[in-house]
Amino acid sequence: MFVVLLTYTAPIEEIDYVLPDHADWLTKQYEHGHFLASGKRNPRIGGVIITRPMARGKLDALLATDPFSVKHLATYEVIEFSPTRTAPELRAVNEAVVH
Repeated sequence: MFVVLLTYTAPIEEIDYVLPDHADWLTKQYEHGHFLASGKRNPRIGGVIITRPMARGKLDALLATDPFSVKHLATYEVIEFSPTRTAPELRAVNEAVVH
């Protein structure tokens, strides 16, 4: 699984202008089953995405299609982790824990 930290590299006015396109992109990723959670960082310097398990190359390809990436408005720090404990409602998506 991955945690993706987005950090804005442009003024918030530019971010807000592209935000509807980013929201549509997020919706598509949820519809395809790629993401588990996402939201704004506080303070508002970027965002956070938690993904389902996938190959790193696939995640990199998905992130490259984010309008924030396409328009060079954010950078992405990808943190890979192998969860060893999971809340009951997330056990179905945790391939690392034997059910």
